[in-house]
Amino acid sequence: MSTIAVTRATEAQPLAEPFSIGPLKIDPPILQAPMAGFTNYAFRQIVREYGGAGLLATEMVNARGFVWLDEQEAEHPDRLWGVAEESRPLAVQIWDNDPATLAKVGARLSQQYQVSVVDINFGCPVRQVTEKAHSGSYLLKHPERMGRIIEQVVAACAPTPVTAKIRLGCTRDTVNAIDVAQVVEGAGAAALTVHGRTAADMFRGCADWQQISAIKPYLRSIPLIGNGDLDSADKVAEAFRRYDVDGVMIARASLGRPWLFAQAAAAVRGEPVPAEPALDEQRRLLLHHFDLVCERFGEKKAAVLMRKYACCYAQGRPGAREFRKRVAKIETPGDFYLVVEESFPREG
Repeated sequence: MSTIAVTRATEAQPLAEPFSIGPLKIDPPILQAPMAGFTNYAFRQIVREYGGAGLLATEMVNARGFVWLDEQEAEHPDRLWGVAEESRPLAVQIWDNDPATLAKVGARLSQQYQVSVVDINFGCPVRQVTEKAHSGSYLLKHPERMGRIIEQVVAACAPTPVTAKIRLGCTRDTVNAIDVAQVVEGAGAAALTVHGRTAADMFRGCADWQQISAIKPYLRSIPLIGNGDLDSADKVAEAFRRYDVDGVMIARASLGRPWLFAQAAAAVRGEPVPAEPALDEQRRLLLHHFDLVCERFGEKKAAVLMRKYACCYAQGRPGAREFRKRVAKIETPGDFYLVVEESFPREG
C-alpha cells in the first residue's frame, strides 16, 4: 500500500484550487472530518478561530435516535450542540440504513437547521454501527441500497447538497470503492469522501492514497476528497501534489492540533507554514476549550469531559504519558487548572 511521503513544500503556486459541493465553494479545499465524541461545538469553534478549514463537520448523528427524540418531544443530543446558531459553512453527518428515516432527518437538517451540507456515513467501521445496526461501512456490501438511500436523502434535502463518505471496501479482498463511487454519483450525491482503508483495517496500517486517486477517472463531475494519515502540513501538500483529488479531509491529527488546518492551508497555497504555537498559546487554548465545554455542561461535568479532550493535546509532547495519566484522574475544575499550569508552564 502507498503512503504519503513527507517533503517540504516550496512552490510559490497553489497546489490545489477551491472546489464546489453543489453551490457551496470549499475554500481552502481542506475539510475537517466528523469524529464521534470529539468534533463538537467547542472543537469547531477553536478550529474556526485558527482558520484553514474550508468546511467543518459535526459528530455523526444517529438518524433513528433523532427521529425517536422528535417523537418524544425531547431535547436533541449534544451532537447537535450549537448547530442552529454557529457560523457556516457546516456539514452534519448522519447514519442509519433506512432510506426513509435518513431522508426525514436530512429534511429537518436542511429546512430547520439550514446546514450547508448533509453527509451520509457509509464508512464507520465500529462494530456497534456495522454488525449491530447494519449501517456505516456494512452498507458497502450493498451498493444498490446505498443508491436508494442517497436518492431519497437528496430529494428530501434539496437544494442542500448531500455528500457521502466511504471506505475502500469492507476487506482487502472486497475493495469496491470504484463501483460504489459510481453508484454514489449516479444517485445524486454532490461529493464523495474516501478514507483510504477498508472497514476491516479499522485504523491500522497506512491509508492507500493510490486507491483513492484511482477513483477519480470514474467520476463524471463530482469532487473527490481524500482522507487518511494527514497529520502534517507537508503531508497535505504532498497529497495534492501526488494524487488526483479535489480536496482532503483531516481527522484525528487535528484533535490535539486544531491549528493544523491553518498550517495545511498555507502549505497548499505555497506560503510559509506557521510555526507550532508556543506553550503559552497552547495553555490558553486548553483553558479556552474548557470554558466552551463549561458553557454547555457546567464546570463539574466539563472537568470530567476534558479528560479525553485534554489528552489529545499531549500528542507528540515530551512527558505526554505522564500528562495523560494525570488528566485521566481529573475530577474538578481545580484539578484541571493545576494539571494545565504544571504541564504547560508559563514562558518568560
